Amino acid sequence: MRLLLCNDDGIHSPGITTLARKLAENHEVYVVAPDRERSAAGHSLTLHQPLRVEQMELGYDNGMKAWATDGTPGDCVKLAFNVILDEKPNILISGINNGPNLGADILYSGTVSAAMEGAVLGCPSIAVSLCRNEATPADFCYAAEFIAKFVPKIANINFPKKTILNINIPAVKRSEITGIKITKLGTRMYTDTYEKRKDPRGKTYYWLAGELLDTCEEENSDIIAIKNNKISITPITFEMTHKSIMPELEQAFCNGLCEP
Repeated sequence: MRLLLCNDDGIHSPGITTLARKLAENHEVYVVAPDRERSAAGHSLTLHQPLRVEQMELGYDNGMKAWATDGTPGDCVKLAFNVILDEKPNILISGINNGPNLGADILYSGTVSAAMEGAVLGCPSIAVSLCRNEATPADFCYAAEFIAKFVPKIANINFPKKTILNINIPAVKRSEITGIKITKLGTRMYTDTYEKRKDPRGKTYYWLAGELLDTCEEENSDIIAIKNNKISITPITFEMTHKSIMPELEQAFCNGLCEP
């Protein structure tokens, strides 16, 4: 298969390089990623400055091609589809992210947003994250092996339009993985705390230093799955219309409100 890899950690991050090496053993792999870390970039695009693209040599003797851009993860996907690649990829994979993308994380995640951009462009897309904290060693090998086994199975499903699969993998030994669970998004909210500091010239600046809130999660959430050392797969759609409330809104606002 023809695979496009993107991320938000940068083209030289160990997550995407480990995944690219593994997938290139059996697939045609292209990498288009930011030239530096763009974590929490969300679904932003570059509109007010030019974008630069540079073909890279990542040191892999397997025919894989790679390009770095100075744009966002969303820019990377758009450039790949519209400028760089001659043919549309069969699957877009964003990751492997160095850290979780659970619950409300997806609202800010460049990793998830890159996959969403692939879905917008009509390509089956997945986002992959390794759920590690700063105290956990960053070993992406098992996650890459799992995705290598996962990718061929995508052909067995009718991949839903306007949807991505958000995959989170526990950062534990493979012997400690307890299974795979199809999940819904949990809550995973943070406190919005800004530390006020002074730079060496005496000017004030602020540093976001929020902490994770302890919330009660449903048993079928992605957060509980990871706590139980299960690989979480969450289908996420960018179809955001809240259809169930439309009749109530029509009754409240569409009858007589515009009449004199």
